[in-house]
Amino acid sequence: MLRKRWIAAGCAVALAGSFALTRNAAAAAELAPIGSVAPNFTLPSQEDKPVSLSDYKGKWVVLYFYPKDMTSGCTIEAHNFQRDQAKYDALNAVVLGVSLDTVESHKTFCTKDSLTFKLLADPNHKVIEAYGVPLKSSGPMHYAERDTFLISPEGKVVKQWEVKDIQAHSGEVLAAIEAVKK
Repeated sequence: MLRKRWIAAGCAVALAGSFALTRNAAAAAELAPIGSVAPNFTLPSQEDKPVSLSDYKGKWVVLYFYPKDMTSGCTIEAHNFQRDQAKYDALNAVVLGVSLDTVESHKTFCTKDSLTFKLLADPNHKVIEAYGVPLKSSGPMHYAERDTFLISPEGKVVKQWEVKDIQAHSGEVLAAIEAVKK
Protein backbone atom coordinates (compact mmCIF):
# COMPACT_ATOMS: atom_id res chain seq x y z
CA MET A 1 0.00 0.00 0.00
CA LEU A 2 2.82 2.42 0.90
CA ARG A 3 4.57 1.61 -2.39
CA LYS A 4 1.42 2.52 -4.36
CA ARG A 5 1.22 5.87 -2.58
CA TRP A 6 4.84 6.65 -3.42
CA ILE A 7 4.25 5.73 -7.05
CA ALA A 8 1.11 7.90 -7.19
CA ALA A 9 2.97 10.81 -5.55
CA GLY A 10 5.84 10.38 -8.00
CA CYS A 11 3.44 10.48 -10.96
CA ALA A 12 1.80 13.65 -9.64
CA VAL A 13 5.18 15.35 -9.25
CA ALA A 14 6.26 14.21 -12.71
CA LEU A 15 3.02 15.54 -14.20
CA ALA A 16 3.41 18.90 -12.47
CA GLY A 17 7.01 19.11 -13.61
CA SER A 18 5.96 18.24 -17.14
CA PHE A 19 3.55 21.21 -17.24
CA ALA A 20 6.25 23.59 -15.99
CA LEU A 21 8.67 22.35 -18.61
CA THR A 22 6.05 22.74 -21.32
CA ARG A 23 5.33 26.37 -20.38
CA ASN A 24 9.05 27.22 -20.41
CA ALA A 25 10.32 24.78 -23.02
CA ALA A 26 11.21 27.50 -25.51
CA ALA A 27 13.67 29.35 -23.38
CA ALA A 28 14.78 27.41 -20.31
CA ALA A 29 13.99 30.67 -18.54
CA GLU A 30 10.96 32.76 -17.76
CA LEU A 31 9.47 35.48 -19.91
CA ALA A 32 11.69 38.51 -20.44
CA PRO A 33 11.59 40.19 -16.99
CA ILE A 34 9.90 43.50 -16.32
CA GLY A 35 12.48 46.26 -16.10
CA SER A 36 14.97 44.46 -18.34
CA VAL A 37 16.18 45.80 -21.67
CA ALA A 38 13.99 44.24 -24.36
CA PRO A 39 16.01 41.92 -26.60
CA ASN A 40 16.60 43.61 -29.94
CA PHE A 41 15.72 41.70 -33.10
CA THR A 42 15.31 41.97 -36.83
CA LEU A 43 12.63 39.89 -38.58
CA PRO A 44 10.95 40.04 -41.98
CA SER A 45 7.40 41.41 -42.17
CA GLN A 46 4.53 40.95 -44.59
CA GLU A 47 5.94 43.97 -46.45
CA ASP A 48 9.07 41.97 -47.44
CA LYS A 49 11.38 44.26 -45.54
CA PRO A 50 13.11 43.65 -42.23
CA VAL A 51 11.75 45.21 -39.07
CA SER A 52 13.95 45.81 -36.02
CA LEU A 53 12.86 46.69 -32.52
CA SER A 54 15.41 49.53 -32.64
CA ASP A 55 13.37 51.08 -35.52
CA TYR A 56 10.81 52.07 -32.87
CA LYS A 57 13.04 53.75 -30.30
CA GLY A 58 11.02 56.61 -28.80
CA LYS A 59 7.71 54.76 -29.25
CA TRP A 60 5.77 52.32 -27.11
CA VAL A 61 5.92 48.86 -28.66
CA VAL A 62 3.25 46.23 -28.16
CA LEU A 63 5.06 43.01 -29.09
CA TYR A 64 2.52 40.22 -29.19
CA PHE A 65 3.24 36.58 -29.88
CA TYR A 66 0.44 34.44 -31.25
CA PRO A 67 0.00 30.83 -32.41
CA LYS A 68 -1.09 30.86 -36.06
CA ASP A 69 -2.30 33.12 -38.86
CA MET A 70 -5.94 32.83 -39.90
CA THR A 71 -7.10 30.73 -36.96
CA SER A 72 -10.18 31.81 -35.05
CA GLY A 73 -8.54 33.07 -31.83
CA CYS A 74 -5.63 34.74 -33.60
CA THR A 75 -7.98 36.44 -36.05
CA ILE A 76 -10.09 37.85 -33.20
CA GLU A 77 -6.98 39.10 -31.41
CA ALA A 78 -5.60 40.70 -34.60
CA HIS A 79 -8.96 42.33 -35.43
CA ASN A 80 -9.07 43.87 -31.95
CA PHE A 81 -5.57 45.32 -32.32
CA GLN A 82 -6.57 46.61 -35.78
CA ARG A 83 -9.82 48.11 -34.44
CA ASP A 84 -7.79 50.05 -31.84
CA GLN A 85 -5.02 51.29 -34.17
CA ALA A 86 -6.08 54.94 -33.88
CA LYS A 87 -5.88 54.66 -30.07
CA TYR A 88 -2.38 53.17 -30.29
CA ASP A 89 -1.33 55.93 -32.69
CA ALA A 90 -2.64 58.55 -30.24
CA LEU A 91 -0.50 56.99 -27.49
CA ASN A 92 2.63 56.93 -29.71
CA ALA A 93 2.50 53.12 -29.79
CA VAL A 94 2.98 50.50 -32.47
CA VAL A 95 1.72 46.94 -32.55
CA LEU A 96 3.98 44.16 -33.83
CA GLY A 97 2.72 40.57 -34.07
CA VAL A 98 5.13 37.61 -34.11
CA SER A 99 4.48 33.99 -35.01
CA LEU A 100 6.25 31.02 -36.54
CA ASP A 101 4.30 31.60 -39.77
CA THR A 102 6.03 32.60 -43.01
CA VAL A 103 6.06 36.00 -44.66
CA GLU A 104 3.73 34.58 -47.33
CA SER A 105 1.25 33.46 -44.68
CA HIS A 106 1.40 36.92 -43.07
CA LYS A 107 0.76 38.57 -46.46
CA THR A 108 -2.33 36.42 -46.97
CA PHE A 109 -3.59 37.06 -43.42
CA CYS A 110 -3.08 40.85 -43.68
CA THR A 111 -4.74 41.04 -47.11
CA LYS A 112 -7.66 38.79 -46.18
CA ASP A 113 -8.32 40.56 -42.86
CA SER A 114 -7.26 44.14 -43.73
CA LEU A 115 -4.51 44.24 -41.10
CA THR A 116 -2.27 47.30 -41.35
CA PHE A 117 0.16 46.70 -38.49
CA LYS A 118 3.25 44.58 -39.01
CA LEU A 119 3.30 40.81 -38.60
CA LEU A 120 6.78 39.37 -38.24
CA ALA A 121 7.92 35.92 -39.35
CA ASP A 122 10.03 33.99 -36.82
CA PRO A 123 10.16 30.46 -38.30
CA ASN A 124 13.45 29.72 -36.51
CA HIS A 125 11.93 31.01 -33.23
CA LYS A 126 14.95 33.13 -32.32
CA VAL A 127 12.86 36.07 -31.08
CA ILE A 128 10.32 33.74 -29.49
CA GLU A 129 13.16 32.17 -27.50
CA ALA A 130 14.82 35.54 -26.73
CA TYR A 131 11.61 36.65 -25.01
CA GLY A 132 11.09 33.32 -23.25
CA VAL A 133 7.82 32.58 -25.03
CA PRO A 134 7.04 28.87 -24.83
CA LEU A 135 6.51 26.76 -27.91
CA LYS A 136 3.70 24.22 -27.98
CA SER A 137 3.05 21.28 -30.27
CA SER A 138 -0.14 19.80 -31.58
CA GLY A 139 0.80 16.82 -33.70
CA PRO A 140 3.24 18.03 -36.36
CA MET A 141 2.30 21.71 -35.83
CA HIS A 142 4.42 23.90 -33.56
CA TYR A 143 3.29 27.31 -32.38
CA ALA A 144 4.12 30.05 -29.90
CA GLU A 145 2.07 30.62 -26.76
CA ARG A 146 -0.05 33.76 -26.68
CA ASP A 147 2.15 36.26 -24.78
CA THR A 148 2.45 40.05 -25.06
CA PHE A 149 5.16 42.47 -23.97
CA LEU A 150 4.82 46.22 -23.55
CA ILE A 151 8.14 47.89 -24.30
CA SER A 152 8.79 51.50 -23.27
CA PRO A 153 10.11 54.21 -25.62
CA GLU A 154 13.49 53.65 -23.89
CA GLY A 155 13.49 49.95 -24.85
CA LYS A 156 12.63 48.37 -21.49
CA VAL A 157 10.04 45.69 -20.79
CA VAL A 158 7.33 47.47 -18.77
CA LYS A 159 4.61 44.82 -18.65
CA GLN A 160 3.93 41.31 -19.86
CA TRP A 161 0.83 39.20 -20.28
CA GLU A 162 0.22 35.50 -20.64
CA VAL A 163 -2.93 36.21 -22.62
CA LYS A 164 -6.07 34.40 -21.51
CA ASP A 165 -8.87 36.67 -22.75
CA ILE A 166 -8.30 37.60 -26.40
CA GLN A 167 -11.48 39.68 -26.51
CA ALA A 168 -10.32 42.05 -23.76
CA HIS A 169 -6.59 41.99 -24.45
CA SER A 170 -6.18 45.05 -26.68
CA GLY A 171 -8.14 47.10 -24.15
CA GLU A 172 -5.90 45.80 -21.34
CA VAL A 173 -2.80 46.85 -23.28
CA LEU A 174 -4.20 50.32 -24.01
CA ALA A 175 -5.10 50.78 -20.34
CA ALA A 176 -1.59 49.71 -19.31
CA ILE A 177 0.05 52.23 -21.65
CA GLU A 178 -2.19 55.00 -20.33
CA ALA A 179 -1.45 54.01 -16.70
CA VAL A 180 2.31 53.88 -17.20
CA LYS A 181 2.36 57.22 -19.03
CA LYS A 182 0.74 59.01 -16.06
